[in-house]
Amino acid sequence: MDIRKFRDHFGFLILVVTLFLIWYFSRYLQLDFSALVNKLAVFPLLGSALIYIFLYVVVTFFIFFSKDLFWLSGAFLFGPFLSALFICIAETINAFVLFFLARFLGRSYVQDKLSKKYRYLDEKIGKVSLLWLFIFRAAPLIPYRFLDLSAGLTKIRFRKYLVAVILGSPVKMLWIQYILYSLGIKVFSNPEVLRDFFLNNKPLLLFSFIYIILIILVIIKMGKKE
Repeated sequence: MDIRKFRDHFGFLILVVTLFLIWYFSRYLQLDFSALVNKLAVFPLLGSALIYIFLYVVVTFFIFFSKDLFWLSGAFLFGPFLSALFICIAETINAFVLFFLARFLGRSYVQDKLSKKYRYLDEKIGKVSLLWLFIFRAAPLIPYRFLDLSAGLTKIRFRKYLVAVILGSPVKMLWIQYILYSLGIKVFSNPEVLRDFFLNNKPLLLFSFIYIILIILVIIKMGKKE
């Protein structure tokens, strides 16, 4: 094995081990919603926003299942629109970090291991339209972490992916933050509250119906055989 191949294999191994360790240890870390809200509430808006964005980027990187906590606390502290803005800023930073983490540690290995058949598929993915990247990013189906890492492992150009992140993320986050702001923690414990909320908010129900169409399009695109 030459030096380049060894470096590619070692980099991919580091990526896999790092993601596994983050997933494994994140199961034992607990976050307190009330404590987070109380600590951020003592700061003025600009200070609390900067701390919130910083914590979002760092904590969600190391704790896989912490985004719900930040989404809920953000809606409670900043309201639906500002919290969606701050989350989108943090998710853009996350996208940059995870994309290039996968690109530098895993792309060469994946490219080297692709058979002729899958090299063609890699070329097709690299040429995927901005519209589809936008839909993938906007539809609440594929976790952002998975999208960021997957894009980095493929031939997708970062500039195009970044545009999709900037345009698509607000659609998803505004929808989620508005619901969380309106219903609070009840949305996780009582599904009937969510149903009644949609039935009593016709514009949101219409938007959610359009959103379901986006999800269906994503499922069809993912299941389509090349």
